[in-house]
Amino acid sequence: MYTSFYTAARGAMEEQRKLDVVANNLANVNNYGYKAKTPVFTDLMYYNLNNYNGDDTPLKAGTGILVEQTKTDFDPKGLITTEGKFDYAIVGEGFFMVRSPITNEITYTRNGHFSMSKRGDDFYLVNDNGNLVLDQNRNPIQVLNGETGGELSSEIGVYGFNIMDGMLSVGNNEFAPSVKNGEPFLIAGAKVVDHALEMSGASVADDFTRIIEAQRAYSYALKMVQTSDEVINTINTLRT
Repeated sequence: MYTSFYTAARGAMEEQRKLDVVANNLANVNNYGYKAKTPVFTDLMYYNLNNYNGDDTPLKAGTGILVEQTKTDFDPKGLITTEGKFDYAIVGEGFFMVRSPITNEITYTRNGHFSMSKRGDDFYLVNDNGNLVLDQNRNPIQVLNGETGGELSSEIGVYGFNIMDGMLSVGNNEFAPSVKNGEPFLIAGAKVVDHALEMSGASVADDFTRIIEAQRAYSYALKMVQTSDEVINTINTLRT
């Protein structure tokens, strides 16, 4: 009985985590370049029932589920035309490389909604988080004649990774590579379109379907918790 209680409780907790992921997708449905996330579940330990001799049996019982990881869909999405002078979108795979002017940390993003920022006597191309956009030589891009219009001092760099799985979401629609992703490389001939932005990868229809699934699973798990608690209380009452 205790196993059923804790299995159901674990199920409810993990369905709540799924709802958190889906809610984050819906909150970013209008954020350019956002990459939708999906929770990946795994089964916890199974054991054999009626296992008298240490042999495998067809009767098994599990101990619940766990959200093992949250996968990110990095597939390119559709583009939308804008009036922004410094709006850019990548056609195909790759990321914009940006660098924090404070920590010099390098991160990557698909959101090309850029603007210019004055630093000293010069203007630089920055993203929404104030990070410097880097060119094909990994140097900050200056905006020439920024006060009168502005042209970029060099071409925007587009970088890729041999392995995309496992990139770390660091917030603000930016990612940092893990060890398994390897070193970034410049994508030669990458096409960057100006006056355009990549639309969000979140799907309202898909995420609302996931919400309904998670709500029902959560409700069933709580009902199982309630039933297990009632059975335990009944047994304790009989003992007394």
